[in-house]
Amino acid sequence: MDFALLFLQKTALAILGVIELAMFLRAILSWFASPESRLLDFLYSVTEPAIAPVRALCEHFGWFEDLPIDIPFIITMLLLSLIETLIEIL
Repeated sequence: MDFALLFLQKTALAILGVIELAMFLRAILSWFASPESRLLDFLYSVTEPAIAPVRALCEHFGWFEDLPIDIPFIITMLLLSLIETLIEIL
């Protein structure tokens, strides 16, 4: 495998891993941390750009409106895992 392609693959996997970790921490800390927490604000600012397109799509079609669970968050986690798997296969 070409060095540049390997570098891009590892970089993309590292970025996806960081986003997944930040989303996991966001989910856990949202239960326990104060809403004014600076760490929680940071995690929201890091993860929301990944979740926003899925959230907008769900809102546009009116999917999952009355559920107390953040389904776009879960869908985004699944999509990130799928993308990570596809990158590893290549």
